[in-house]
Amino acid sequence: MKKLDFQLKIGTGKLHFSLPESQILCQLVGNNRPPPADLQAAYRHALDHPIDSPPLREVVKPGETVVITVSDITRSWQRNETTLPLLIDYLNEAGIRDEDITVIIAVGAHRPNSADEFVQLCSPEVCRRIRIVNHNAWDSDNMVYYGKTSRGTEVSINRLVAEADRVLLTGGVIYHYMVGYGGGRKSIMPGVASLQTIRQSHLWAMADAVGEGSNPLAANMKTVGNPGHEDMMEVAAFVKPDFIVNVVPNLDGELTGIFTGNWVSAWLAATRLVDEIFGVPIAAQADIVIASTGGHPKDINLYQAQKTIDNAVYAMKPGGAVILLAECPDIMEPKEFFDWFEHPNLLELEKAVRANFMISGWVAVRQLEYTQRGSIIMVTRQENIELAKRAGVHGVTTMDEALQLAYEKCGSDRPLFTVMPQGANTFPILTP
Repeated sequence: MKKLDFQLKIGTGKLHFSLPESQILCQLVGNNRPPPADLQAAYRHALDHPIDSPPLREVVKPGETVVITVSDITRSWQRNETTLPLLIDYLNEAGIRDEDITVIIAVGAHRPNSADEFVQLCSPEVCRRIRIVNHNAWDSDNMVYYGKTSRGTEVSINRLVAEADRVLLTGGVIYHYMVGYGGGRKSIMPGVASLQTIRQSHLWAMADAVGEGSNPLAANMKTVGNPGHEDMMEVAAFVKPDFIVNVVPNLDGELTGIFTGNWVSAWLAATRLVDEIFGVPIAAQADIVIASTGGHPKDINLYQAQKTIDNAVYAMKPGGAVILLAECPDIMEPKEFFDWFEHPNLLELEKAVRANFMISGWVAVRQLEYTQRGSIIMVTRQENIELAKRAGVHGVTTMDEALQLAYEKCGSDRPLFTVMPQGANTFPILTP
């Protein structure tokens, strides 16, 4: 029997395995694009040739205070350590002094990032020159209230952002399983919003009625009609960001698209490139889907790796199995994620999330919903196995164990496989 060999990323390494060639339904990869030959030149060109905006040098004025939002450590793939120094130098050339610039790590309701993580995210040079702070969603004294969205969300935003003369959003755009796409307005909501604002806005990711679980409109690629996305757009509109710099990666994790300018239209242009690269039509669903997150940091914990589970489930037959490759060295983060699984069943968990919404609770609801559609098996560290059980995940340490269990769960001695090397980003679109 002829076999095909695979190497999929897990953590900072790779996992090797083979599958019978005759049983491979699909290798799900996107349409790759090369990075720019000169990233620095491409980045500066984008700042000078934005979408629906004057060049950044004409947006800012000498003497103005500038706040730059930067995504947290779980999104270090955005390469801010490379691009942020270019942005700071460009602002200096436009007359903005280092002492008038603040970088705020837009952690939303995630944990604060450490000083070492500041260096990883922003570069040693920027850390020496620029004030860098974590957003604290719990610090109500340092929030500014703006009003309510049309859906009733009370909008309070970090005072540093609210009081800055200019607000620049940096970020990255890939698919997002709650609000269609990452990037753009997410730098404001949840990035620098108050905990109350985050909870109220994210509650739209739940279905209308108790017992119906998560909102089916909260999904990859879906923005029109997605109430969570639409509410986030209204929250960000209160702030009126002055300029955006959003990047899109290619299949190898290199930056391939740089979109600058108007915070809405430049972001929308980035989403179209995401569709071109990462939206992948499939003709049928597989019995077993083997998916890598793409390695660190996308598999830093189960909470982040769940984006890969979500994508993989779309490629899985009902009653099938997903084998997730996720090292999860930081599996306990965020700490409240596993607390949600102390509820005795999915219905009680859902009620608790509705009563005191946190994004980690919604992720927990989704996690248990996946287990109702098939078996979730995770190749991970030995020490993660017992904890993974609480989330309905079967933890194993080798691919041989995972395959044996997947064969048992899907009930076929000749199952069909789909392999997803970039599972966190590639989205299967069933088009029979």
